[in-house]
Amino acid sequence: MKIGIDIRMIGKKRTGDEAVFFNLVKNLAEMDSKNEYFLFTDRDPQKNQELKTEIDKLKLADNFKVIFINCPNRFWWNLWALPHYLKKNTVDVFHTQYIAPFWLPKSPHRRSAGEAEIKLVLTIHDISFNYFPEYIRKSDLFFLRNLIPRSIRRANKIIAVSESEKKNIVEFYKIPPEKVACAYNGVDFSRFNKKYSTDEIKKINTRYKIPDTKYILYIGTLQPRKNIPVLIEAMRDLDTPLILAGNRKARNFDPKIDEAIEKFHLEDKIIFPGWIDEEDKPALFKLASCFVFPSLYEGFGIPIIEAMAAETPVVCSDIPVLREIGKDAALFCDPKKSEEFARKIQEILSDENLRKNLIKKGTEVAKTYTWQKNAEKILKIYSSLAS
Repeated sequence: MKIGIDIRMIGKKRTGDEAVFFNLVKNLAEMDSKNEYFLFTDRDPQKNQELKTEIDKLKLADNFKVIFINCPNRFWWNLWALPHYLKKNTVDVFHTQYIAPFWLPKSPHRRSAGEAEIKLVLTIHDISFNYFPEYIRKSDLFFLRNLIPRSIRRANKIIAVSESEKKNIVEFYKIPPEKVACAYNGVDFSRFNKKYSTDEIKKINTRYKIPDTKYILYIGTLQPRKNIPVLIEAMRDLDTPLILAGNRKARNFDPKIDEAIEKFHLEDKIIFPGWIDEEDKPALFKLASCFVFPSLYEGFGIPIIEAMAAETPVVCSDIPVLREIGKDAALFCDPKKSEEFARKIQEILSDENLRKNLIKKGTEVAKTYTWQKNAEKILKIYSSLAS
């Protein structure tokens, strides 16, 4: 097979969706030497250092090629640049996320089988914009509401990252369940479970200006649907500092975060270390007293699995997908009630038996989610469409 994969999100500090495609490509490169892969990007890896660094980490074999398609903006890239390239350099399967190319050319060597079009695989991480439109910019919402239904109709197979999200996609867009496959996200267990020396810990704390003390941790985007103000409110009743790790300058930052800090006079208790390098994330999880994930909506919730792999107890929102992924290895709270978060966090901080029990269960849960399984499932999807 000739397989095209859209890797534009790699190297852009996009958290979840970047991790999904990075680890998909990394594991395909380790397991598949038979098929040809074409990795499409809108940045020149020879000039963009962030992209070059991430591509080097993938350790690509000779059957993987990075294709740079220069284009002034992402809209025109989908509308013309990529389809025009594929017209001259066809593939059997093309895999992207959310919004498909506006058209895909015919595949000449497949016409005899009556299957002229390139097969399209579409990953949809979550459809939170349909349930919380008030948290999305109007310009973004316009494109999401108009282009995603069209992309879903065009797709030959849609990949959801959990059974909960598969159900949401099927019900909201009224499509046949068999058109959607579930491929769970994963975690690099050995990397998150590693031990750190005292010197390594000091270096990481210094790098991100994190105090050498116990702390509560949140890592992720700082968007409105992540519900961070409720977590900040919970901190009123706790003495432990809160680390909010994420990019404050990223698109769609929730302004209510700063409002909540000011309202509850918590300027000295909330620490913003900024974007955490992927190599340093395991240490922050490992050193946290507990990880808190108060999100209103998730497609999967990678950070709770990363925390469990790092042997850090988890407190998270009581929403269907986090129940599905976290099973009985976390403490769950009504996402609207800050007092529940405060109480559950305090239980972990004060009850050593509870803490040990959650760590034990969490470690076993985390081991069940691997990027290798994810890649194997997706490779089977490619093969079924191309055969």
